[in-house]
Amino acid sequence: MEARAIARNIRIAPRKARIVIDLIRGKSIAEAANILQFTPKVASEVIMKVMKSAAANAENNLKLDMSKLYVTEAFVDSGATLKRWHPRAQGRMYQILKRSCHITVVVKER
Repeated sequence: MEARAIARNIRIAPRKARIVIDLIRGKSIAEAANILQFTPKVASEVIMKVMKSAAANAENNLKLDMSKLYVTEAFVDSGATLKRWHPRAQGRMYQILKRSCHITVVVKER
């Protein structure tokens, strides 16, 4: 049995969030929380929330043991992209893409 948590439309570029999510895949919940606590990236805060939510779902909904949980799947999908314009010389405009992502964490009992 597995529990999952999904955070949608997070305003972090998926490429930056994937760097952090790769660190916790396959680790126990305690070890992953330790890694995320000391990772100096903005995405680590959001990923920590999602991981804790998945662990709480496993404990409360499926009655799994917290000490035996580990991260089986963790991935980042790209979300909606906000398109903004930046004025340039001679009346031109350049496009700025403000990317967002969906973060999914799945935990299972070992």
